[in-house]
Amino acid sequence: MSLLEQWRATAYQQEESEENNKLWEDYFQKEKKVYEQILADRTPVKGTVAELALKYDMDVMTMVGFLDGINDSLVEANPIDTMEEGTVVSLEYDPEKLYYNMVEAKATWLYNLPQWDEILTEQRRKELYLSQKKSGTIVKGKKIGRNDPCPCGSGKKYKKCCGK
Repeated sequence: MSLLEQWRATAYQQEESEENNKLWEDYFQKEKKVYEQILADRTPVKGTVAELALKYDMDVMTMVGFLDGINDSLVEANPIDTMEEGTVVSLEYDPEKLYYNMVEAKATWLYNLPQWDEILTEQRRKELYLSQKKSGTIVKGKKIGRNDPCPCGSGKKYKKCCGK
C-alpha cells in the first residue's frame, strides 16, 4: 500500500470518531504552520518526504497529507501516487492557484493568513475569491418564450419551429 493510500485510509474513515477528529485538528494546526513558513519564505523548498516532515516538525503520514493537499497548486505536480519516504518532492507553488484552491477548500484559516499581504494584493485576492465562488454558481440563460423568434435563425416563431 502506497503512502498516499495509507494516509487516505486513515484520514478519510467513514465513521466519525474522537480519534479521527483529533487527527484532523492536529493536521490543520500543523498545516497552518507549514503554510505560514512557506508563504513567508517564498523560496522553493525541495527534499525527500522524510526530510520535509522533519523540517516542518511532523510525522511522515501528516506530510503525505500535506503534499496531497498542495499538489494541485504546485508549479510541477509531485508523484504523490507512487511516493515513498525517500522520494524527492518540491513545494514550489503558484501563488494564485494556491489561494484559489484554499478558497475552494473553504480553508479560511489558510487564505486569511497575513503572509498573503506580501504575495498578492488585496484586490487580486478579492478577484480570485470571487472567481472561485462564481465557478460553482449555475447561471440559467434567458428562457425562450413560445412566441419568441426561434434561436436557430429561421425567422419563425419558436412554437412553429424548434419548439414543436
